Amino acid sequence: MTQSPFLKSIADFMMVRNYSRRTIDSYVYWIKYFIVFNGKQHPSQLGDVAIERFLTHLAVNRQVAQSTQAIALNAIVFLKTKFLNQEVGNVSAFSRASRQRKLPVVLTKDEVSALLQTVSGIQKLMLSILYGSGLRRIELVRCKSEGY
Repeated sequence: MTQSPFLKSIADFMMVRNYSRRTIDSYVYWIKYFIVFNGKQHPSQLGDVAIERFLTHLAVNRQVAQSTQAIALNAIVFLKTKFLNQEVGNVSAFSRASRQRKLPVVLTKDEVSALLQTVSGIQKLMLSILYGSGLRRIELVRCKSEGY
């Protein structure tokens, strides 16, 4: 996927300041969505009303979770205050997301046993580590990529 020079400069700005890759990807995603939502206007030209409209859109039309809306807000505040060196006023007039978080699906012991019987080799080892230790998938991937 090609990235605009503006979005690339934001990613580079964050990378130099040691933000995690996942935070960079998340912030760039929400900043791009904010720009597109506002008719591709440059964010330096967009004020607090545009931010409130965007956050309300996320809650009302996209029905995102509260945490997702908070991440989008954090990304825009970062863009305006840290990258563009602009002030962000009171943007509390937006509609708050109210969708409840979904509870995770948990497999029974029998389901885990049946799953482990369908795989072998490295896949079985990885699934066994995930189940036995409670690691998240990304944590297991990091172990693999760091050579553990």
